[in-house]
Amino acid sequence: MPRRPRPDVQISRRQALRLGAGVAALGVASACSITRNTESPIGPDSPQARAFAQSKARQFPLGKRVEFDLRARPEDIDLGGVRSTAWLYDGQLPGPILRVDVGDRVRVLFRNRLPDETTVHWHGIAIRNYMDGVPDVTQSPIPAGEEFTYDFIPPDPGTFWYHTHVDLQRGRGLYGALIVDDPRAPENWDAEFVVVLSDWLTSRTPSQVFDHLRSSTMDPMPEMSSPALGGDAGDVNYPMYLLNGRPPVDPATFMARPGQRVLFRIINASDDTAFRVALGGHRLTVTQTDGFPVQPVDTSSILIGMGERYDALVSLQDGVFPLVAAAEGKGAQAFALVRTGAGCPPNPIVAPDELRGRPLTVTDLNADDAVRLPPREPDTTLLAALGGGMNPYIWTINEQAYPEYTPLTVREGQRARLLYTNNTTMYHPMHLHGHTFAIARPDGSGPRKDTVIVLPGQTVAADIEADNPGQWITHCHNDYHLAAGMATIFSYVS
Repeated sequence: MPRRPRPDVQISRRQALRLGAGVAALGVASACSITRNTESPIGPDSPQARAFAQSKARQFPLGKRVEFDLRARPEDIDLGGVRSTAWLYDGQLPGPILRVDVGDRVRVLFRNRLPDETTVHWHGIAIRNYMDGVPDVTQSPIPAGEEFTYDFIPPDPGTFWYHTHVDLQRGRGLYGALIVDDPRAPENWDAEFVVVLSDWLTSRTPSQVFDHLRSSTMDPMPEMSSPALGGDAGDVNYPMYLLNGRPPVDPATFMARPGQRVLFRIINASDDTAFRVALGGHRLTVTQTDGFPVQPVDTSSILIGMGERYDALVSLQDGVFPLVAAAEGKGAQAFALVRTGAGCPPNPIVAPDELRGRPLTVTDLNADDAVRLPPREPDTTLLAALGGGMNPYIWTINEQAYPEYTPLTVREGQRARLLYTNNTTMYHPMHLHGHTFAIARPDGSGPRKDTVIVLPGQTVAADIEADNPGQWITHCHNDYHLAAGMATIFSYVS
């Protein structure tokens, strides 16, 4: 059985490199020590953390046992005639769709056939701490050639996903959709399309791009953007943007019939790219974000940050229509076809009228009444000031670059308000592990989420029920920003 870290283990700089933090090479963090918590942290395998799993088992006594066998290994792939080396789950890009019912006992036997150690993180699922897949925070990384069984009960239905949480590996292809159904809920759609968006490098690996980003020379590089993109949404211009693992020259095609009501489950699995998503000739009715229902809202396009998910219903017309995910600020796009009848496919570089104007964002959403947090004043307020910049390439929370951190501490049962304040010129899609939060509003209408874009100069207040003890990471889901230090620990203490 792989080693589990002790509850009081602090993360070494060598271990942090597994997570992707490379700031030590800049000579900035090398003189800093990790801040130790003066209170007693609740460890990943503590009685309090185990009690969470027991409570979920009592909540879902009829959940069936579902087992998956998932392998990660290197593969050569063809992307529209361009050969590329990838690291994939079960030889697929994206990985296989894992589908379960809410309350099922899910067991995933994961086999690491990569040349490096790795983990799997179950993004958005509030599960017991030591199943969360963060190296040296919730589990020891799984060495090459070894196995680990993930065992958890998903407590909420919705659109989720899974991905590696080690050293910029996600951008090499290690991601896939995880759909949690509610068999008691009526389906008000005729068909369902799972849409996974990603950015893709061809001649370099994400680690090589990161090394260039943090170099002092910043010499021109074909796959590198300038420091200031339109909207400052990302740092890298990619040669390809993929939709379900396919480039625009070889697009995926979704088949349906005219008049059918279709549910689109949209997942942004990219490393560095926010997308503006639209379906030519149609309006989208957003019904969920990050797995939680919202009051339906009609829109022409959606802005989706790295790690976010949106569910949208569409009543399809007759013909062939472009499904476009424009890479925000990068002048390119991912592309697929939705076909319900005869007709010539549109050009892959088409820009539908629906992309014009302001896209839907979290500010346009109100939580469904059934999932609103009960009104309550916060017991504690936690500050997460997002800082850093391109030169030197360091990104911080509260002026510390991970693995240096001062934990954000809570006690079980508290209502915590976490204030993410963006003091930079970049987008930062901030993700909290092990919990969902409500966007704080005076009337309690804020949507429930686990990942939210914090735009430059803005503050997002997230209200959290502290009901899942353990040590949890919160970080920017731009993988390069995480690698450069934008992370800290959301720590339960006793």
